[in-house]
Amino acid sequence: MAEAMTGGCACGKVRYTAQVHNDEAYLCHCRMCQRATGGVSIAFKNMKKADVAWASGPDWYQSSPIARRPYCAACGTSLGFAFPDSENMDLTVGSFDEPARFRPVHHFGVESMHRQWVNTEGLPEYRVDEYQPVVDRWIKATGKLPD
Repeated sequence: MAEAMTGGCACGKVRYTAQVHNDEAYLCHCRMCQRATGGVSIAFKNMKKADVAWASGPDWYQSSPIARRPYCAACGTSLGFAFPDSENMDLTVGSFDEPARFRPVHHFGVESMHRQWVNTEGLPEYRVDEYQPVVDRWIKATGKLPD
């Protein structure tokens, strides 16, 4: 049974509701995704286009002759990937309001994978709310830390 999950961009201009049927997601490492996001990989949830309802629609970028990507023109958030001739599309895991639901089940575009960024177990870990310069900036700007 599908679960309705919401998501959107950083500024809130673009919002969607997706009918999610499972918790499977994947990491794409291809050069197109690296360039489109500025990251070394991106986490995607593949789903049927018909299962995504845009409350306030995204802008679309024709990222190659065969694909396009939804994004927010106001804040720049990358929201997904789609082949125009497919019934499926990908939504970025990070754009979901509750991304912890998903788990990676495979890698794609491994010819461009930067393996040193895949397993970071054992590296020091730092919390935002424990780094005083950032805490001070948030308190000064908004009176609180972000959710």
